[in-house]
Amino acid sequence: MIKIEHLVKNYGAHCAVDDVSFEVKSGEIVGLLGPNGAGKSTTMNILTGYLSSTSGKAEIDGIDILRNPLGAKRLIGYLPEQPPLYLDMTVKEYLNFNFDLKRCKLDRQQHLDEVCETVKIKDVYNKVIRTLSKGYRQRVGIAQALIGKPKVIIFDEPTVGLDPKQIIEIRNLIRGLGKEHTVILSTHILQEVQAVCDRIVIINKGKIVANEKTENISNVVANSRRFNIKISGPQKDVLSALRNLQGITYAEVLAERDGDAYTYMVESEFGVDIRKKLFFMLAERGWPILGMEALGMSLEDIFITVVDKSEESKSLSDAQPRTKRRVRGQERGALERELGESLFENAQRQRETDALHTEAQDDE
Repeated sequence: MIKIEHLVKNYGAHCAVDDVSFEVKSGEIVGLLGPNGAGKSTTMNILTGYLSSTSGKAEIDGIDILRNPLGAKRLIGYLPEQPPLYLDMTVKEYLNFNFDLKRCKLDRQQHLDEVCETVKIKDVYNKVIRTLSKGYRQRVGIAQALIGKPKVIIFDEPTVGLDPKQIIEIRNLIRGLGKEHTVILSTHILQEVQAVCDRIVIINKGKIVANEKTENISNVVANSRRFNIKISGPQKDVLSALRNLQGITYAEVLAERDGDAYTYMVESEFGVDIRKKLFFMLAERGWPILGMEALGMSLEDIFITVVDKSEESKSLSDAQPRTKRRVRGQERGALERELGESLFENAQRQRETDALHTEAQDDE
């Protein structure tokens, strides 16, 4: 449905998008993730026809956005970071205005009713947009993107500035839209794309540094070898015993304390279920376990590793803001680093494959 090939956008000497290539299948929800200034919004603006590219091409359902911008735009619904709302209009007036602007051929009343039902704004349909909360304004912005039943919907930071309840509501709404539309979601919040998207594309300094199905990342993240354990006993002795237990690669005491019980974070070797061995060791010493909680990987650390790996001009120690913690923890964070580096290397191999394919086509 969406195909981007070797997209480049230069602003003078600054390269905002540097040879970006990826595809989005029909009905797929893809998250563009990256730090501020990574090139996400520029890529989206090119895809919507708002900006022209320096080189490369972007297609919507086979239509080149630069060669046939009107034809491609008819297939796109777009919500920029700041929703394009006319605050003095009512919701009804605004949606009817967009209906006319898009020259929509559908039954007006039936279509607008369907859109309002989808985004849950029927109760504010006759209210002036200026009087609405930020959450409702965001919903109205999504509603205008849905008018005309576009095949592709593009969201740029759709939950920025919303409270936690509103964020959950918008995420659920976007997830539902994926059943009938192809969706691209731009954000710098990793948990957002994990909660909503089928695939994650990470961009840093204009380059794709990771491109992987969310399911694959989530399965690895959920396969935890890390636990928080509350143990009643002398802190130094317990910590020493944990660190010396075969199968544990890392252990540290956390700040949480409950009487004579402390909470410890432990991480086991790959493929080792440490729980039974841990129980019998602590029972033998008379140190009761008061609680145990399985922890997932740190998604933030995975993201940081991918981004830092792409910064070839810097060493890991210079680029990694959490180095002190990792040095102190020795093996802590090894899982995240391993996954992050793997994602980066896969993306790099894909870029090299695309470059070879392009050269072969040029030779022909």
